[in-house]
Amino acid sequence: MEMISLPISGEKLLSLIPQRPPIVMVSSLESYDDKELVSTFVVREGNIFVNGAMLAESGLLEHMAQSIALHTGYSYFLKGEDAPMGYIGSMQNVEIQDLPVIGETVFSTITILQEFMGVTLVEIETKLEDRIIARARIKTVIAK
Repeated sequence: MEMISLPISGEKLLSLIPQRPPIVMVSSLESYDDKELVSTFVVREGNIFVNGAMLAESGLLEHMAQSIALHTGYSYFLKGEDAPMGYIGSMQNVEIQDLPVIGETVFSTITILQEFMGVTLVEIETKLEDRIIARARIKTVIAK
């Protein structure tokens, strides 16, 4: 198994998630442990979720969900296995305070609350600079 040092971006990042362009909504994996991950996303012109100069709410939610997929994918990588396909089971307590614009970078921290039989429940907080712009509780399910 090839070791990958953090942060991870580019092609190595793509090997950790099932999504492919133009739907990739994570730019880097900044930090990881078995209960937490920090990811980034740089809003770029031409992104399919950009409306005018602003990232749409759906794009921010997709970034949050892909951050969870990145945690799962990296944990599988560490075990020497391919990243699995997963689905959003539910989104609860979603709060979006603000949206980033082209050129801005958001940082998301996911905290694993529970993992059981392919179902993962996380709390996620997304920041723009030092300001929290979104929060949610998301449940994902790994496809068998």
